[in-house]
Amino acid sequence: MIELREAKYQEGYKLWLSFNTGESGVIDLTDLLHKYKAATPLLDINEFKKFYLDEWPTLAWPCGFDLAPESLYERVTGKRVEWLAN
Repeated sequence: MIELREAKYQEGYKLWLSFNTGESGVIDLTDLLHKYKAATPLLDINEFKKFYLDEWPTLAWPCGFDLAPESLYERVTGKRVEWLAN
């Protein structure tokens, strides 16, 4: 199971993420913020910066938008999470 351990703001719509696998990297979420209507409030950079890790831990924002750790892991590392593909 992939778990998100830490998230730090970088710049723009980029975050540095660390996973329980020991892997980490920077992810640019610009495309997702434009893709999903629920993410529209996050186009305000001050709202974007209010991210937090919820109890799952999932990357979440007060507006209700969230992103699963598995999808973030795939974007950061380029590796497929096998059970997601089945």
